Amino acid sequence: MKDPQFTSPFSAFFTKQLIDWYNPDDRPMPWKGEKDPYKIWISEVILQQTRVEQGWDYYLRFIHTFPTIQDLASAQIDAVLSLWQGLGYYSRARNLHKGAIQIIEEYNGILPPSYPELLKIKSIGPYTAAAIASFVFDLPYSVLDGNVVRVLSRFFGIFTPFQSNEGKHLFQSAAQTVLDRQQPALYNQAIMDFGATVCTPAQPDCNHCPLQKHCHAYNADEVRNLPVRLPKSIRKVRYFHYIVFRSGPQCLIFQRKGKDIYHGLYQFYLIEADSLLSSVEITHRLPQTQKPCPSPGKAIVLKPHILTHQRIIPAFFIMEVSAFPDIPDAITARPDQLSQYAFPQFVKTFIEKYLA
Repeated sequence: MKDPQFTSPFSAFFTKQLIDWYNPDDRPMPWKGEKDPYKIWISEVILQQTRVEQGWDYYLRFIHTFPTIQDLASAQIDAVLSLWQGLGYYSRARNLHKGAIQIIEEYNGILPPSYPELLKIKSIGPYTAAAIASFVFDLPYSVLDGNVVRVLSRFFGIFTPFQSNEGKHLFQSAAQTVLDRQQPALYNQAIMDFGATVCTPAQPDCNHCPLQKHCHAYNADEVRNLPVRLPKSIRKVRYFHYIVFRSGPQCLIFQRKGKDIYHGLYQFYLIEADSLLSSVEITHRLPQTQKPCPSPGKAIVLKPHILTHQRIIPAFFIMEVSAFPDIPDAITARPDQLSQYAFPQFVKTFIEKYLA
């Protein structure tokens, strides 16, 4: 099906109805109406990771711990990652930290009031730059998150998947066309709130929708078919076997190296395999030591951890040893000290349940 042109009569109707519908007090959030570009930046990066309800507490903790760009830039990356635990995509937390340092070094500690300059900062892409530019500086840039894509797709009848290159250009054109350039912050918040509360993914409230009259999806009975998504890629399954070496009150942990997932976070000794290993198979893969390691006990297998393109099956083996094996880069820590380190969320869950 051919995608529509964004004709002015429908664009004007769309924009006016959203502005008339919007009430800032209907959906309070701690960053709504905020004019500090740093706080908007933090809120938008967090909201790329999670829903508003879950991101709320993360935002408050982050701003409390790092109230200014200077505080974030001068923090140790481990402290930033520790606060980020549970949000996933830890590269975004690292880029946030790098971006703060960049702002201190190149912009005198102030986020620039320019969309092109904002795009030069680490961790700030088109969506975040548009949010900062419109919400803080009242510049005419449209935001384009999942809520906005859904509303535009259904109203205008856009059947091109947003994830495609063509789709990204098409949706950006639509979003910029219907933007209220005189009050971009108000409009952007209106369309995001509308997508979150009325034009929702599974149960949109079409009967009370102010856009119903000219909505393509409603009038063509296509609401359930829009937006169109590309087929999901097959997730790679990985089996992570963590060996928890314990000697007296201490255990061994390691910082994860390389460019793989969870880079920079901490973990127990890891053996990765293509399937779940038995205790006997684990024994053969343990590091060589002067004294033979005891056979690990029964595996503690947690529920799968689902990432965008990967499915992690975590299994933990607690091994009591008289002396720690000599493993490079090992760190000794008591269980009550582990909260000082940033772990993947499922490792943190294991620690709280089995080592606390």
